[in-house]
Amino acid sequence: MLVDSHCHLDFPEFEGRMDAIRGDMAAQGVSHALCVSVSLGEWENVHRLAQTYDNFYASVGVHPGHEAAGPLTEADLVQRAKSARVVAVGETGLDYYRQSGNTNWQRTRFRVHIRAAREAGLPLIIHTRDAAADTLAIMREEGAEQVGGVMHCFTETLEVAEAAMAMNFYVSFSGIVTFKNASALKEVACRVPLDRLLVETDAPYLAPAPFRGKTNHPALVRYVAEEIARLRGVGFDEVAAATTRNFFTLFQRAAFINKRV
Repeated sequence: MLVDSHCHLDFPEFEGRMDAIRGDMAAQGVSHALCVSVSLGEWENVHRLAQTYDNFYASVGVHPGHEAAGPLTEADLVQRAKSARVVAVGETGLDYYRQSGNTNWQRTRFRVHIRAAREAGLPLIIHTRDAAADTLAIMREEGAEQVGGVMHCFTETLEVAEAAMAMNFYVSFSGIVTFKNASALKEVACRVPLDRLLVETDAPYLAPAPFRGKTNHPALVRYVAEEIARLRGVGFDEVAAATTRNFFTLFQRAAFINKRV
């Protein structure tokens, strides 16, 4: 059994396709998926997926690339986080890759997310791109270790992974780890302890080899797990079992829901 720990099934690419997507998941042994919020304006669509399908969960958050979203308060997030199907706060974090000029608003919003997660008692889903030092610094300053979480779609160094793990975070690998030119990331995937690993698709983006360039979907998380197993020289079943166990250890509300179903 596998879990896709990060996907965006509310995006237009998947409209009207849920039956097929869930059928493909079942065929590939992918039991659950976490549908991740990127804006409050579209959050109801994310939440509705988790309410409609018993093997989907939701998060609440605003992606650091959404400057137009405007001011955000802890109350905006905490109120939505009360839903039983919301298992995390995010995705949040810092992204300096696509942003130019003043990025203070990103750092301010990131702090709001961490404070909301602490108030709600839910783990964080963190996105960081070209901003690792500031991301880790704010995590430390705001007490992110109190709730822990996941460094999603990880592409940073082992040192960044170790700093995050020291704050009670997991490290999630996407289809990027299957790319031929990702040798440094492949080495990190070998070094992160198995009990700190998660796998994801970030669908509809970053389809793994041999589907690179196509629309990604949760069933393809199997190829991520298979590549990690190959790199580490262990069986696929070992990686699948560990990452699934890690998912339900981190997202405890999801574990509680799963036990009731």
